[in-house]
Amino acid sequence: MSWIVERAPGRPVRRTDGQRLAVPLRVTRTGGHPTETELTLTLTEAEHLHAALCRALDGQPPPPAAPDCRQPVQTSPGTAHLTGRV
Repeated sequence: MSWIVERAPGRPVRRTDGQRLAVPLRVTRTGGHPTETELTLTLTEAEHLHAALCRALDGQPPPPAAPDCRQPVQTSPGTAHLTGRV
């Protein structure tokens, strides 16, 4: 038996009343019907997941459908240069 876990289409990540983030997921057992559920994360857990995803994506060009928050060139904090008002 195997499972497929993917983002639930058309359902955005949202904040819950308890200051957590809810990531909608669709879980399907091979040959079964999909079930929708949510992965809830504390803000700290969400930040750690965000950082891990950024590291995993580092050096990869963003696909055409990527959101505008994804920059085509990523740098490590040691080489980043901030510009603008302080």
